[in-house]
Amino acid sequence: MERGTMAFERGSVMRGVAAGVLALSVLGVSACSSDKPPKTFSTQSDEPGLNPFKRFGGGSKAPATEGSIGVNGYLWRASLDTLAFMPLASADPYGGVIVTDWYVNPETPAERFKATVYILDTRLRADGLNVTVFKQTKDINGAWVDAPVADQTATDIENAILTRARQLRLSNIKG
Repeated sequence: MERGTMAFERGSVMRGVAAGVLALSVLGVSACSSDKPPKTFSTQSDEPGLNPFKRFGGGSKAPATEGSIGVNGYLWRASLDTLAFMPLASADPYGGVIVTDWYVNPETPAERFKATVYILDTRLRADGLNVTVFKQTKDINGAWVDAPVADQTATDIENAILTRARQLRLSNIKG
């Protein structure tokens, strides 16, 4: 064989191998598609077997029903009611996060506040709630500058939310 035809044959074989690899790749990727919804996995199972969290009373979240929010409804409603005077930036009922926009009190226009509420549990518990408050004040140039917030401020808002949540729960029980 001539030297030139051998290179041509080698190139043909390589093109055939490349085409085969491409065809298998396309076939493999198309096999991954499905009309079925994706599976969801949880970290804890209700199946019988070893579950170290059940022994100590943990891992017993209330089952979420279809279309329900992912957190305690009383804490969620109470948080929205308590912070109703502040403009709402975002609210995620499934993740349990409420973020307000900056609020300026008309009596003190040189300072503004922003709050973030995290609802951490599906049960009505004091430790299932976390509030973070941010404060800014105007400097001499009129620009907003971060300022420290008294620790008691977040605690007072948490207590107001918990009180309102208890009121909502009691009014729901009474009828």
